[in-house]
Amino acid sequence: MSLVGTYVALSKPLVAVLPVFLLAWLRFGIGGVATLHWLRPPPGEAPLSASTRRLLFLESLLGNFLFSICMLFGVSMTSAVSAGVIMASIPAVVAVLSWAFLRERIAPRVWVAVACAAAGMALLAATRPGDMPARQALLGNLLVFGAVLCEAAYAVIGKKLTGALGARRITALVNLWGLALMTPLGLWQAWGFDFAAVPGPTWLLLLFYGLAASVWTVWLWMTGLRHVPAALGGVFTAMLPVAATAVGVLVLGEPFGPAQAAAFALALAGVLLATLPSRRSP
Repeated sequence: MSLVGTYVALSKPLVAVLPVFLLAWLRFGIGGVATLHWLRPPPGEAPLSASTRRLLFLESLLGNFLFSICMLFGVSMTSAVSAGVIMASIPAVVAVLSWAFLRERIAPRVWVAVACAAAGMALLAATRPGDMPARQALLGNLLVFGAVLCEAAYAVIGKKLTGALGARRITALVNLWGLALMTPLGLWQAWGFDFAAVPGPTWLLLLFYGLAASVWTVWLWMTGLRHVPAALGGVFTAMLPVAATAVGVLVLGEPFGPAQAAAFALALAGVLLATLPSRRSP
């Protein structure tokens, strides 16, 4: 979760140099090369059914393709601090989608978490990051929240996919689907783009972004969940807004005033309410 918050914040300087579709295409290309060895099915795994193939495509369309477009365009229009606070609403949105589509029960405190997330975003909407125009910042925040919806749908669909496939193979397959979907747009922006003008440090940052977004975060998250309960693991999503805010303030030099601090506190409260395990045993 710390890596997720970090690469969300560090995508801001990347979109200042690389067009959004080209950046997303290069990210999927890096992830595709890095996860090729995860494509081979393990012994005993059943062949892909038609329904599993459809879920894999939908998983990539929402969680990779549309998520990247919304998140990268959104971060380019708002601050990294605002993006981190909005991304902290993922646990609450996942709970709502699970209630709507998987018929899972939602505890009252999760509804309070949804209210905290909404209040935090309302505070952000009332402020303007730095010298950005208010309408631009609002549109950027809405696009980041669109990325939250895509990521929440990704998590809900993933619950069904993990019953048929291993986590590594799911990661490799949806990453390749993301590469296929982004290739036409990526090639369009790559045509005529001056790659020689991109500074060396930006290429290193791009490599980190591709590996962190497509490989490292997934491997760390899935490996960690083997050793701790899922409810306990969910608490650590609080590190997402913490890391994004820290990078935005300490590395990118973004302002962090009272309004941002209040929105940050609401975001953390929402994450904890949505993910802390219940005292009552199931």
